[in-house]
Amino acid sequence: MQEKIIKNSKKINLETGKDYYWCACGLSKNGIFCDGSHKSTNFQPMKFTVAENKAYFLCSCKKTNNRPFCDGSHSKS
Repeated sequence: MQEKIIKNSKKINLETGKDYYWCACGLSKNGIFCDGSHKSTNFQPMKFTVAENKAYFLCSCKKTNNRPFCDGSHSKS
């Protein structure tokens, strides 16, 4: 998985046929994928898959209305 940080999102190559777990609590070390840091909270990671092998922009600010994908909400405030 290759990643590139773009402001409050990360461009990451994802593959079909794999399950991914997006961090919903904001406590994970990389801010994108769950690492179990939510265990002391009421948050749960969001399981998702993708329809095609390509690079996606994943949200790390947690303001998106299109979870787990960045919709530019971080720049609208």
